[in-house]
Amino acid sequence: MSASEIVNKVWNYAHVLRDDGVGYGDYVEQITYLIFLKMADEREVAGQQVQVPDEFAWAKLVKLDGDDLELQYRHTLENLGKQGGMLGTIFRKAQNKIQDPAKLERLIKMIEKEQWSTLPADVKGDIYEGLLERNAQDVKGGAGQYFTPRPLIQAMVEVMQPEPTDTVADPACGTGGFLLAAHDYMATQATSKKEQRHLKEHALRGNDIVDSVVRLCAMNLYLHGIGGDECPITANDALAKEVGETRVDMVLANPPFGKKSSITVINEKSGKKEQEKLVYEREDFWATTSNKQLNFVQHIANMLKIDGKAAVVAPDNVLFEGGAGETVRKNLLERCDLHTLLRLPTGIFYAQGVKANVIFFDAKPASKTAWTKKLWIYDFRTNVHMTLKTKRLVKCDFNEFIECYKPEDHSKREEFDQIERWKSFTYDELIARDKTNLDIFWLKDESLEDTENLPAPEVLAQEIVEQLEAALEEFRSVEEVLRASS
Repeated sequence: MSASEIVNKVWNYAHVLRDDGVGYGDYVEQITYLIFLKMADEREVAGQQVQVPDEFAWAKLVKLDGDDLELQYRHTLENLGKQGGMLGTIFRKAQNKIQDPAKLERLIKMIEKEQWSTLPADVKGDIYEGLLERNAQDVKGGAGQYFTPRPLIQAMVEVMQPEPTDTVADPACGTGGFLLAAHDYMATQATSKKEQRHLKEHALRGNDIVDSVVRLCAMNLYLHGIGGDECPITANDALAKEVGETRVDMVLANPPFGKKSSITVINEKSGKKEQEKLVYEREDFWATTSNKQLNFVQHIANMLKIDGKAAVVAPDNVLFEGGAGETVRKNLLERCDLHTLLRLPTGIFYAQGVKANVIFFDAKPASKTAWTKKLWIYDFRTNVHMTLKTKRLVKCDFNEFIECYKPEDHSKREEFDQIERWKSFTYDELIARDKTNLDIFWLKDESLEDTENLPAPEVLAQEIVEQLEAALEEFRSVEEVLRASS
């Protein structure tokens, strides 16, 4: 069967489990465990060394049914989560979410029929990516926040041009889309065995704070043939500690959106609910703030080697928010070369109401003068209407931006009368703007002027939904701040 046929076959069974209360996210997790165990079994049969102890191998599960199967599966997950390396990462805190042994047995038999190890890495990867995207479409489960549109990722990697000797990192890696795209790009240039070994075992580094997402990312890389005995993905709060000596050549990231500035905790003495602000006190940060996106921008800037490059998806508030936001933007302009800003269209993310951009900057050594001389902005938002179903984002949508970007030599950039979306602003112009506001636009929004050429009703409806979602998110943020201060 083709990759898409296998995805459909495996995914269709999710609907059966849905009736038992197993969400799509939980289903993908269980598929992850079982496919890994099946592949390990296939490799052992082929004479390859595997990490899975015999008492928790696939062969044990296939022979059982009923309560014996459920018990064996539960013990398998618990014990493999205590192992080290890739095995321990994939099974970290794993639990059985399929309580009906009959349905678990049926799922195991369905996976048993396929020979996963003999499939090429790109086919296995396509199958898993297909499952992850189906999961991201389940917006009610919130999985969409971990899935960046693949055409956007491909365009970002194409202009960033990672080299086969580079170390590429993503401190909020989600399911690993950026790392895989960087790997595929670097693989076309890795000619020597040394470069190929570096690419497989050391070139990629990822981190995410959510255990279940780290598991999905680790499995995604594993199915693409990436990683040695040690897993390149870690599970912790990237913002919790300062960046050490180990810095990277490139960061590609889409940090989580949202502006949660506090969490509710129970006071042990009084038993009352209290608000605890999520503020990171770090000496290597330019500003102290509870805004996650601003903290990620600062963290990423500190992750880079001198002349290291970053491309980061960031919501609009990073461009205009005052206070800490202004401090962060000024430092970015002065300490780094913030050379490019890509304004993204709405309607391309599974999470609703997102207005986002990509900021591109290079790390630089200390200097008395600002490193940013000119910021080039490509406005791919004004008069662009995208949806997840009727008008999906595709890679060729970025062709003009990539041509304007001039990946090989930024000095060859220029403005064109025929390309109205591409415009540059000098450092002096930027720093003179109120609060160093980088939320800059110059194109006329035709939908506000030409009532005869309004977008299709479904597009307008989608935009209304997105704007309402964004407004609700802002109201929630204000409510949290008010509660925290009361």
